[in-house]
Amino acid sequence: MMRIVSLVPHATELLFALGLAEDVVGVTHECDYPAAAQTRRQLTRDVLGPGLGSAEIDAAVRERTLNGDSIYELDRPALEELEPDLIVTQALCSVCAVSYEDVAELAGELPSRPRVISLDPKTLEETLADVRTLAQATGCTERGVELVRETATRIERVKLAVGGLSRPRVAALEWLDPVFVAGHWTPQLIQLAGGVDPLGPAAEPSRTVTWEAVAAAEPQIVVVMPCGYDAARAHREALANASVLAALGADRVVAVNASAYFSRPGPRLIDGLELLAQILHPERFQADVPADDLQAVELHATRR
Repeated sequence: MMRIVSLVPHATELLFALGLAEDVVGVTHECDYPAAAQTRRQLTRDVLGPGLGSAEIDAAVRERTLNGDSIYELDRPALEELEPDLIVTQALCSVCAVSYEDVAELAGELPSRPRVISLDPKTLEETLADVRTLAQATGCTERGVELVRETATRIERVKLAVGGLSRPRVAALEWLDPVFVAGHWTPQLIQLAGGVDPLGPAAEPSRTVTWEAVAAAEPQIVVVMPCGYDAARAHREALANASVLAALGADRVVAVNASAYFSRPGPRLIDGLELLAQILHPERFQADVPADDLQAVELHATRR
């Protein structure tokens, strides 16, 4: 048995999907899927105060990042006590996990001398490469190949369902105050789901834009997907910004469970792709996700 610590939620999801549940001994305070992950020892905590609004969260994150401070605190004594053989983390996003440099430095000081693997995908293809990387590192190559094959089959099913259909213009908003357009894998998911993303920087970090820039892109569908929020919280954020969203003149505005399907580049990205296919082409595709993970936002927007 290998003793594995996961310091990023999408890695935890992948480890469980690879059949390594019994090997995972430590996780973060944000590792909430699958449910069994919540029974593992939690090794991090959020240093931001509770009850902050979107603008306050953005300001606090920017300040700490500018000062070189993490927004997470790692329980070092607990990590040492677990004696891990492998630590899985990431260096892609300073907002998403404990600093990779801090983890690597600490790993070198632990008596167990754990191997550290950083999963930092920027595209859908790179998330599949991470499956292979982690599967090989943990002796689960066969299950890794199976998981990649299952994902590829589902991608092809979506492509066949939406092929030849008209492609609506989609604005994927990863934050609303200030407004961020989603980057990395999300524009690619929109393309595969039968849409066009005129704003998102594919394979690049999400970026801030003005509401005027979003409006100029003339989106037909707006997907509200605040990073780390479920659909209910995303819906509340949309209503709190109802006036600017309505001014975009989109045909539809929907709120989704970004935490489950878009923020984390783990196995459930394929569920996110299928959910997008349902949003863009409901007459041709229905995703197998809980109904509460997709909520229409009624803003009475003026049609163009």
